[in-house]
Amino acid sequence: MATIARASAFQRATCTETPSNSARIPAVLAKPAAKVAFGVSSNAKSVSLRQSGAAMRTLNVATATTTTAASADKPTYDDFSRLLEQYDFKFNVGDKIVGNVFNIDQRGAYVDIGAKAAAFLPTSEASLAPISKVADVVEVGQSREFLIINSNDMEGSLTLSLRRMQIEIAWKRVNQLHQEDVTVYGTVVSTNRGGLLVEVEGLRGFLPASQLNIPTPREELIGQSIPVKLIEVDEERQRLVMSNKRATADKQLESFQVGDVVVGTVQAVKPYGAFVDIGGMNGLLHISQISHERITSVENVLNLGDQLKVMILSQDRERGRVSLSTRKLEPTPGDMLRDPQLVFEKADEMAATFRERVAAAEAAARAEEAALSDEGAALESSE
Repeated sequence: MATIARASAFQRATCTETPSNSARIPAVLAKPAAKVAFGVSSNAKSVSLRQSGAAMRTLNVATATTTTAASADKPTYDDFSRLLEQYDFKFNVGDKIVGNVFNIDQRGAYVDIGAKAAAFLPTSEASLAPISKVADVVEVGQSREFLIINSNDMEGSLTLSLRRMQIEIAWKRVNQLHQEDVTVYGTVVSTNRGGLLVEVEGLRGFLPASQLNIPTPREELIGQSIPVKLIEVDEERQRLVMSNKRATADKQLESFQVGDVVVGTVQAVKPYGAFVDIGGMNGLLHISQISHERITSVENVLNLGDQLKVMILSQDRERGRVSLSTRKLEPTPGDMLRDPQLVFEKADEMAATFRERVAAAEAAARAEEAALSDEGAALESSE
């Protein structure tokens, strides 16, 4: 209580109350000398508290202005968010983008493509060829092109692929190989009832058993590389069909000339003729080329497994076909019906005689053409 009393006395001694606005003015400022020194007039209404308040308000405004200016210079999280929205590129499935690999784990690779969230390259989409880990294909710090194959709208992340880009390139390549009709080597992946599954340019295609020209059992061909030609390429239907027979036929056709006599074995008998294996490829012995005499049924003349000597009449390299004849080898018309063994024995001799006749006929044709040309030149000069 003594302390409170002393405080009250001190307050009364140091402050006086103004009659106009009841504002408390320190008593030391109420003295005349102090009034002059501190600019306080004898009139309490002119006390510069108003000026002090105005000054404080001015100071507060200046401080607020300075704070606002300082805040304007420093970006806020809202500003950062707006910038992200302004410069965030829109990515769509099917787009090809360039990204930088910044992390790799067992699941795949994480790629910076300039989006809010990192894009992801799964190991299964990293390569067309089988791989065990994504590091076999990409490495941290590598920058390359990727294909967007999926988007996660909830997380804002994108799924990337290299495998599908390689598939696109592979289809373009096999289309080119098909158009150029070139022989390529493919790896036998597996077998089925209809033939083989063969991989070419990373794509798996079907090789029908009828187009296989290798005597090795099909199961033993798995893992081996064999020559093939592409006979059907359809990217839209994902269909790739190839032929080993046509690929090997090209090499064999190079060794055969029209007029050559070769030994063959009857592989199939049809109403229109017989297919004869002449060393790894089948040639057609048409019913009209079996004998000079008319034949009503091929089965009455030829049987499966019969060994023949046949003459090569023509070659179709584009279709991999060869036309054959025994008719040209008959010593006398009808010998293929009466004595096929005689035709076999006399084949080379008859072929030589045939070639001589052909050569003589070609020489006569050339001589006739030259004579006509000379006659035409003589007529022109006389005119």
